[in-house]
Amino acid sequence: MLRYTLMRLGVFAGCLVVVWGAVYSGIFPRGYGNANFLWVLLLAMVLSAPISWVVLRKERERASVQVAGRVDRIKANLNANRSQEDGVDDTAHAQGQPS
Repeated sequence: MLRYTLMRLGVFAGCLVVVWGAVYSGIFPRGYGNANFLWVLLLAMVLSAPISWVVLRKERERASVQVAGRVDRIKANLNANRSQEDGVDDTAHAQGQPS
């Protein structure tokens, strides 16, 4: 997961450098007044999203498998804890003790 995040940030940083160069060289229009930095960030985000969607597809799938595995383990642990608690409640109820 960390690898995917770092790769995604790398794609964004690359797009940021390219857009910044394109804006300051006049290829892309400059932002209005003091909003030029925000304009460059917005353009970099818009460009990096589809690029990372295509380029990082395999890494994204690998990360999603890891996340799904973690979620399944957490669900299994929660269900195991619930069944242990139910067993304790059932034993206490059978002995006449309040749960």
